[in-house]
Amino acid sequence: MLVRRLSAADVGHYRELMLEAYTLAADAFTSTAAERAAKPESWWIKRIASPDTLGTAFGAYEAGELVGAVALEFSGRPKRRHSAALLGMYVRARARSRGAGSALLAAAIEHVQHRPGLKVITLTVTEGNEAAIRLYQAAGFAAWGTEPMAILTPRGLKNKVHMWRPVVDEPQAV
Repeated sequence: MLVRRLSAADVGHYRELMLEAYTLAADAFTSTAAERAAKPESWWIKRIASPDTLGTAFGAYEAGELVGAVALEFSGRPKRRHSAALLGMYVRARARSRGAGSALLAAAIEHVQHRPGLKVITLTVTEGNEAAIRLYQAAGFAAWGTEPMAILTPRGLKNKVHMWRPVVDEPQAV
């Protein structure tokens, strides 16, 4: 398994992977496959390799195939520059339980630790996705609240659990 930072050259494979994610794991995301399929290539490039350095992504590869990805979004706003949002985490079913998710999280966390001024990483996860919650907890994330009725899915309304992690391992206060 190779995990590396994605570049604009990876946009086609990344888009394909994420459209699969929005389709097969629809309850995990706040966007739909149709919404994202309509986005131009420039939107996808900004997500994974933003020229203004406000977005980056990491990909997990097996035998040259992109099997997982996670993105980071940074704020350019002065009062939010200390925080990074982890989003778009997905690993193809055939690559799960082999360390791809942990390796992607480790790469994202390491990247954030080398970015000056960052203090916290946040994310949301759909309530009931216990495998994802365990993965995030193992990487040092802690839940701080639940947003009720956050997304409407074909199976009804779902809550989103908000999680956070300090950039440098420190005691967590909520």
